[in-house]
Amino acid sequence: MSDWSALIRDVPDFPKPGIMFRDITPVLADPAAFAAAVAAMAAPWRATPPDAVAGIESRGFILGAALALELRCGFVPVRKPGKLPGRTLSQGYRLEYGSDRLEVHVDAVPAGARVLVVDDVLATGGTLRAATELLRRQGAQVIGADVLVELVPLGGRDRWDDAAPLRAALLM
Repeated sequence: MSDWSALIRDVPDFPKPGIMFRDITPVLADPAAFAAAVAAMAAPWRATPPDAVAGIESRGFILGAALALELRCGFVPVRKPGKLPGRTLSQGYRLEYGSDRLEVHVDAVPAGARVLVVDDVLATGGTLRAATELLRRQGAQVIGADVLVELVPLGGRDRWDDAAPLRAALLM
């Protein structure tokens, strides 16, 4: 499927009233669409691939792991609190409908590692910013962020405010 973007569906009032959720699971369910989406996300990073891809829970795990395989590098899970065994670093952030925290293992990446942060959807930008801060606290060099879908009206790119590039496979 060349137009994988047609498979993204809107789910009104999820997870709270007034929120329009963009569901990417139909893209993941279609092998050709999933492959095309991952290829689109990988394209900007092929010339100089990262040492690792850091995928944000939970759909960022799926896309990030596939992207790490495509780019032939390691994968680092960035999780919600209490999900990782061992010592972790934690970072809070704001969502369009509340607040949350992310964690990563204290030894997830070596200092100086070139890391690409990946998530499914860029909305307000808080999740990407928190993951980036966590990785930088470990001494990682965040080379950029990559999302499958950017919800342009929510202004997350404006809040990115980072020297590292932010790429989106699809703008909505």
